[in-house]
Amino acid sequence: MSAPSLETTTPTEPSVSRSAEDDADLALDIFLAQQPRLLRTAHQVLGDVSGAEDVVQDMWLRWQLSHSTKIKNPAAFLTTATTRLAINVIRSARHRHEAPSNSQLADLVDLAAHDPVLRAERTAALEEALALLMAKLTPDGLAAYVLRKGFDYPYADLARLLRTSVPNSRQLVRRAQTQLNSDRDRPVPAEAHRSLVAAFQTAAETGDLDVLTQLLAPNSPVHRLPSPVP
Repeated sequence: MSAPSLETTTPTEPSVSRSAEDDADLALDIFLAQQPRLLRTAHQVLGDVSGAEDVVQDMWLRWQLSHSTKIKNPAAFLTTATTRLAINVIRSARHRHEAPSNSQLADLVDLAAHDPVLRAERTAALEEALALLMAKLTPDGLAAYVLRKGFDYPYADLARLLRTSVPNSRQLVRRAQTQLNSDRDRPVPAEAHRSLVAAFQTAAETGDLDVLTQLLAPNSPVHRLPSPVP
């Protein structure tokens, strides 16, 4: 995305007051200072560079139309608004029929951000991504896709967890990718969605996948306690 040019913000009418010109220059300076962060934010949500650039360009147009000089915390405003625009893109008809990029879940694993704004951005993106996966995938497909794409879970361990063979576990991941492109959506129970988001965040922050695997594959023999030795 090309940076906003001075021509787009410098008034051309001779009747425009100097204070309005100053406001426009200030708005431009603020946006340019935040632009790299906004691109990262949009990319984390979309997993796509060109899409992120489009979102930031849209944000720039909206920023020009806003009363930007009266906003007390421009950085927080721009970041929040950019996140919402990116999420709206995901919700659009075009993106509902496209699979999330392979890197999207892996990018969202890094949730232990000290920056509360960045953490809120990633949480919103995670909630959206997991809702999409839950709507499109079977339980086994969801388990295979989330664990493999999000945490690089070994196929051998995935096979044991889902009581299948290694080739079948690979097929589950490939089939899940295909199902994400389908028009079919399943209802997503709110409580189940909240539980999955919480379990994913716990796994991302602690590296302990036990809660997540138990939630994704509750009937797996992997979770059964061994019988006591007589």
